[in-house]
Amino acid sequence: MAVVVKYIVVRNGEEKMTFVTKKEADAYDKMLDIADNLFDFLQGADLKLDEKQQEEISFLLADRRDEVMPILRGVHPKKTLESEKKMTTKAPTKKTGASTSNTAKPKSAKPPAKVAAKSRAAAKKRA
Repeated sequence: MAVVVKYIVVRNGEEKMTFVTKKEADAYDKMLDIADNLFDFLQGADLKLDEKQQEEISFLLADRRDEVMPILRGVHPKKTLESEKKMTTKAPTKKTGASTSNTAKPKSAKPPAKVAAKSRAAAKKRA
């Protein structure tokens, strides 16, 4: 018999979503908290939106808060995207010892010249 652990997010007695990890469940619960706060904010605003529209906007903003926060701080969204691209395209740092990372290298990544030369020399010795 297998034991399966599930994390269930419950709001007002209603099951909203089931997750495998506690981290995912906590993140979803936090997103729901933010959406509730945004919904209350939109209800108090002088906007002519029906309840469904307020709910949809609340969920959208809460779900994409990582993109919205820089905009609210006054940073242009294009600048934010460019800085994220720069951070993801940086050259990998040299690692020493055994690697415990499970991240895969992109297929286009080329090994440093010294490492490649050593690999070729080692291959010639074995042949």
